[in-house]
Amino acid sequence: MNIHEYQAKELLAKFGVPVPAGHAAMSVEEAVAATAKLPGPLYVVKAQIHAGGRGKGKFKELPPEAKGGVRLAKTADEVRAHATDMLGNTLVTIQTGPAGKQVNRLYVTDGVDIEKEFYLAMLVDRATGRIAIVASTEGGMDIEEVAHHSPEKIHTITIDPATGVMPHHGRAVAAALGLSGDLAKQAENITLKLYDAFIGTDASQMEINPLAITGAGALMVLDAKVGFDSNALYRHPDLVALRDLTEEDPAEVEASKYDLAFIKLDGNIGCLVNGAGLAMATMDIIKLNGAEPANFLDVGGGASKEKVTAAFKLILQDPAVKGILVNIFGGIMRCDIIAEGIIAAAKEVSLAVPLVVRLEGTNVELGKEILANSGLPIVSADNLGDAAAKIVAEVKKAA
Repeated sequence: MNIHEYQAKELLAKFGVPVPAGHAAMSVEEAVAATAKLPGPLYVVKAQIHAGGRGKGKFKELPPEAKGGVRLAKTADEVRAHATDMLGNTLVTIQTGPAGKQVNRLYVTDGVDIEKEFYLAMLVDRATGRIAIVASTEGGMDIEEVAHHSPEKIHTITIDPATGVMPHHGRAVAAALGLSGDLAKQAENITLKLYDAFIGTDASQMEINPLAITGAGALMVLDAKVGFDSNALYRHPDLVALRDLTEEDPAEVEASKYDLAFIKLDGNIGCLVNGAGLAMATMDIIKLNGAEPANFLDVGGGASKEKVTAAFKLILQDPAVKGILVNIFGGIMRCDIIAEGIIAAAKEVSLAVPLVVRLEGTNVELGKEILANSGLPIVSADNLGDAAAKIVAEVKKAA
C-alpha cells in the first residue's frame, strides 16, 4: 500500500525526521488558507498522486507550455492560480503512463532555500534478505537517468537484521553523500530515524528525493514516497486509514474486499487460478500460444464458492476480456466448489465469452461432472497445455 507525500512526511515527522512545514488541501480555498499557516514568503504547491515525476509532468487539460505538478508561489493569489490549474485535472508523468492520474489533493509547503540535493532510500533487498540503504549525491528529478548512465554514483549499504541499524551505517551514508562535520552528524541521525520509521511501520520502501542541504545548513526531507508491506497492515489500522482508494485501480480495490490477489493486464484472456506460481505459469503458456493474459488473479488455496463467484465477476468487468481460462489444482481447494462457483458466476453475469476450464486434484471427477451437467457451453481441458491451446482457439474463433 502506498500513501501520499503529505501523509509520508507527517509520518516521518513523528519519528523525528526533519521535514518542512506543510498542509494538505482538498480544495482551492484550503490551499489558499494554508499560506496563512506558513512562514513564507515562498510556497510550494504540489499535486498529490501516487506517482513520481510530478515536477516534469503535464496536465492533459492545460496547454503544453503550462507548468507541471510542482510549482513555486510567492503570494496567496499565485497559490490560488496553481491550485485552480491542478485540482480536478489529469497529470501525466513518466510513471503514470499516458492515461495519467486525476489530482484530487494538494500539498502546500513552506519554500526552502536549497544548496544541494541528495537521494536517500530504504527498501527491502530481496537478493540479500536485508534492508538496504541506497544513497547518491545526485538527487533531484533525474535520479532514473543517474541510475542508467552513472550507476557508480549510487551506493548501497545493507543492514544485518541481527544488529539492526548502527551508527556506522549512518557514517557510511554521510560518506556516500560526501558530507562531513555537522552535516555528517545530521545524516547519521536521519539514517537512524528513517530506519526506526521503516521498521516501526513495516514499510517496504521509503524514498527521499531530494534530501537537501538548506541555506541554514540543515539537512531536510523535501519529498518522500513511502510504501508498506500489505501483509503487515493488520498490525497498523492507523496506516490503513491513510489509504486513498481513488489512486488505485477500481478492479483491484474490489478484489481486495474478497482477499483476492488481482492485477489488471493488457491482454484479452482472463485467468482465474489458485496459487501465484500456477497463475504465472498460466499467463506464460497463454503467451506461448500467441495470446496475452488480461489479468493475474490468484483466488488462494481455500476459496469459497462466494469468493470464486466474485473473482469470476471481476474478470468479466473488463470489456477487453474475450475469453476466460480457469486453471485449478485442488489441493486444499476442492474442484467441486470451484465448479459451483464458476456456474453461479456464469449464470449471474450471463456469460457471453468462451470459457475453458482445467481442473485437477481433490474431487476433480465430481467437479467435471458438475460442469458437464450445467447446461453451459464450458470447454473442458485435460491439462494446462491443452487448456491454453483451447482458449486461444476459442477466442480466435469468436473474433
